[in-house]
Amino acid sequence: MSVTTSGMQSKSSRRAVRHFVELVSSMRFAIALLVVLAIASIIGTVLTQEDPYPNYVNQFGPFWADIFRGVSLYNVYSAWWFMLIMIFLVVSVSLCVIRNGPKMIADMKSWKDRVREAGLRAFHHKGEFEVSTNRAETSVALQRLSGKLGYKFVARETNNGATLIAAKRGALTKLGYISAHVAIVVICLGGLLDSNLPIKLQMWLFNKTPVATNAVINDIPPEHRLAATNPTFRGYAWVPEGQFVGTAILNQQDGSLIQDLPFSIQLNKFIVDYYSTGMPKLFASDIVVIDHESGKRIPARIEVNKPFTYDGISIYQSSFQDGGSKLDMTAWPMSGVSAKTTPFGGAIGSTAPVNPQIVGAKGETVEFADFRAINVENVTDGRGAVDARGVGQTQTLRQAFDERLGSGAKTSKPTDLRNVGPSVQYKVRSTDGQAREYNNYMLPVDVGGQQMFLAGMRVSPNDPFRYLRIPADEQSSVKQWMLLRAALATPAMRAEAAHRFAQRSVPQASGDLQKHLEESAVRVLNLFAGVDENGATPQNGQMIGGFAAIATFIDKSVPKGEQEKAAGLLLRMLEGATWDLWQIAREQNGMPEAKVDEKNTAFVQASINALSDSFLYGSPVFLQLESFKQIQASVFQLTRAPGKKLVYLGSLLLVLGIFSMFYVRERRLWFWIKDKGEGGATVLMAMSTARRTLDFEKEFAQTRDTVAATLGGRPVGATEAPPPTATAQPEPVGSHESTR
Repeated sequence: MSVTTSGMQSKSSRRAVRHFVELVSSMRFAIALLVVLAIASIIGTVLTQEDPYPNYVNQFGPFWADIFRGVSLYNVYSAWWFMLIMIFLVVSVSLCVIRNGPKMIADMKSWKDRVREAGLRAFHHKGEFEVSTNRAETSVALQRLSGKLGYKFVARETNNGATLIAAKRGALTKLGYISAHVAIVVICLGGLLDSNLPIKLQMWLFNKTPVATNAVINDIPPEHRLAATNPTFRGYAWVPEGQFVGTAILNQQDGSLIQDLPFSIQLNKFIVDYYSTGMPKLFASDIVVIDHESGKRIPARIEVNKPFTYDGISIYQSSFQDGGSKLDMTAWPMSGVSAKTTPFGGAIGSTAPVNPQIVGAKGETVEFADFRAINVENVTDGRGAVDARGVGQTQTLRQAFDERLGSGAKTSKPTDLRNVGPSVQYKVRSTDGQAREYNNYMLPVDVGGQQMFLAGMRVSPNDPFRYLRIPADEQSSVKQWMLLRAALATPAMRAEAAHRFAQRSVPQASGDLQKHLEESAVRVLNLFAGVDENGATPQNGQMIGGFAAIATFIDKSVPKGEQEKAAGLLLRMLEGATWDLWQIAREQNGMPEAKVDEKNTAFVQASINALSDSFLYGSPVFLQLESFKQIQASVFQLTRAPGKKLVYLGSLLLVLGIFSMFYVRERRLWFWIKDKGEGGATVLMAMSTARRTLDFEKEFAQTRDTVAATLGGRPVGATEAPPPTATAQPEPVGSHESTR
């Protein structure tokens, strides 16, 4: 057999068919397919698969995101072209095995005992000996030696009165070639069986179509459902605590298919265990599998990387979500002169209307999206300092290197992970369908040494949350900040605060200066409150307040060279008047006057920042979480993968095949024994292998020396083995061929 990369030669009368068969069954075609599959697998590994499309738009931009989606790079392993390549690879390698397998098996069984003396003399590795014993005795000795050397052999008498001993060793290496190629076929078949191909075939042959609506699962018609006998699938099931499901969701590009299960999964309890830092260390689900036919109930526990298998379907712990936790909240108005609260509540996944009596409410609804009982955050300051004071930390050179070497997940900045308590995520949707998303923490969080309530807001799900930081009062609540916000919105209280500030800042003897300061303070408070200089709300209804309004005023009214000085004066005036505004709000609500100290001064400064940011909050209410009843839900991945066993079998065959090809070498040995005229005999020895290596050169020399020592004869014109080359040596009957 000769080494060739060509394929099968078809006997078809059509030239195109002959060329197609030759191409598909050729080695070059299979190698090209393997290269394409390798590149596609690299893309599928590097590029996150089956993410929401907006994530790819943010990452690559709309132009490339559309192109990548067009060639199915977001679901490479279920793409039609990926499966088509695998089908062609199976066909190509199968044709190769069919073409070369019988020849290799026949060559493996052949003794190649039809060689002639002249053919053996043409070998590079040969040796000739003269012995004193006769031909029969010499033949017996050489047969015994061949057995000791591990060779299987046959001996026969030739037509010209000589004896030929043909021996072989390591012939099973050809099974390695066959095993490796069959392994590729078996692995690809297993991959195709576990791929999206069987589901696609059902969609093409039985008119199964994905459903794109949020209908109740029991009401979904049969054309969107797959039978429980579906041979292969990979889907997800969402199960709240105390409930059960009997279906799985199979995500498709244009919707979802409903996979009916032969059993139901009931979630009794979802368990989360945490480290001391608040990071989770265990996710587990206590479930009961209810067989639909027998009604048998099988309890089981599922943990991450510890699935439970029933009826050929493996159930994995994929993730967990909220299962409809019940929330009790307080609604604080974010505009108007009142700080009166109203109770508010709902469950995750439900909606509730905003009370129309709240100032600024225009028919908005709240959509509760998610609840987290535990949030682990890094509580170091923004500079990555060890503590809130910004105290530095000395490092040794070894520690500095250790931070930057090793795992790519390391960071040179210190982290202090802590549980900051529950949070609720919701959307406030207006009557025109537009919505903003909010994420509010239940408990105050230490921010720079001060307790703050964090209220996150974002306009788009692709944006990060921007947080409104409301300072907590001495009762660890938002009440005093809300009273201050309502006081700022009240014209009379702004005027009174400006008057007190002027009296406190300027002596009574300077009446004109005091009046001028009071007018300036009223103007600053009006600007900051989002009203004009006369205290009236703009006619267009757009409130531009906070620091943005003051900056606009300075830019329009103050010369460029004096703007920085004016900004400092106005901000100091704003801080002083806000202090008096806070005192007025406390008085009207029966609270004592606050002492002038560092803590209260920091509260006023933080309150001013929060009041300025509140104009960008975009919601008529701030929802503060008061209490909750948590209901967890597990997300299970359910897979039926019959091709898994084929992949395991193919992997075993591949290992055996590669081991045989690399570590088992075929060697053949011939002895041509003939009588010598004056008595005794001559022995011609020849040796060959499929791959000439330095080890074979040594083995030939050792074998030749062993033969000489066994026969006790004299070498005649022994040929030294030449250095190994890439050229294969001639063989008496055919030559070794590759698998392609």
